[in-house]
Amino acid sequence: MPDLRAAGIRLYYEEHGSGAPIAGIHGTGSSPLVWGEAVDELARLGRVIVYDRRGHGRSERPDPYDRTSVAEHADDAAALLEALDAAPAVVIGRSYGAAVAADLALRHPQLVRALVLLEPAELELAPATAAWARALGERLGEVAEQQGVDAVGEAMIEEALGADTWQVLPENLRRLFTDNGPAVLAEQRGDYVQADAAAFAAVEQPVLLVAAAGSVPVLRELIAALADALPNARTSLVEGGHLIDPAHPDVLAFVGEVLGHTAPARFAARRQDE
Repeated sequence: MPDLRAAGIRLYYEEHGSGAPIAGIHGTGSSPLVWGEAVDELARLGRVIVYDRRGHGRSERPDPYDRTSVAEHADDAAALLEALDAAPAVVIGRSYGAAVAADLALRHPQLVRALVLLEPAELELAPATAAWARALGERLGEVAEQQGVDAVGEAMIEEALGADTWQVLPENLRRLFTDNGPAVLAEQRGDYVQADAAAFAAVEQPVLLVAAAGSVPVLRELIAALADALPNARTSLVEGGHLIDPAHPDVLAFVGEVLGHTAPARFAARRQDE
């Protein structure tokens, strides 16, 4: 699969399927490898573009790479979509990637057709959620100092997903998160999305906000704040933990509706308070 230079950085990307563009943005320490079969499921609906974000996996890691920001990653995503003539795209982001997707819509709205945000944390709109994310970053910094950067990926997975999660991950994914330790630290040290409710109120595109019933409860506070602020948002509460399936039936139904494959009546998502 190819690479290209976008926003001054070499990014590895993949394309699957054809039709209207659907862009996937992965979370901290991750890559499209973690999305697995979800990519193929989404490719039934359109031209799926997934990529390794700056500092991760097969993309370039700047040297030094001590600090980055959500905005820097959103600018990378914007440059990638423009270079591939893939705008406006339905943008699906998971975790940190969801914050990147939100910032992309705020600052590059012409590139975004619709948003799917799977439990973002790095937005100042909900102070408690942002504080949780910063506390996680501080904890990972301590792990790096005491045990080395190779221990950061495991610590992040255990803190965010539960103490037993690391042991059940396949070996290739454990290696991925381990190798991406420097990228994890750089993101935790960087700036989050500073936009307030008024800024999000200007986002006109349809948005699906997805929270997980088994995830850290504070993450649902941000979903609720976004639901209140965004004028065209729907929410869905799904089973499982923080690694929400990018091809969950609610996501597929939403994307299908946006792209005209399914009628609105078939949309499966529901509000969290129902």
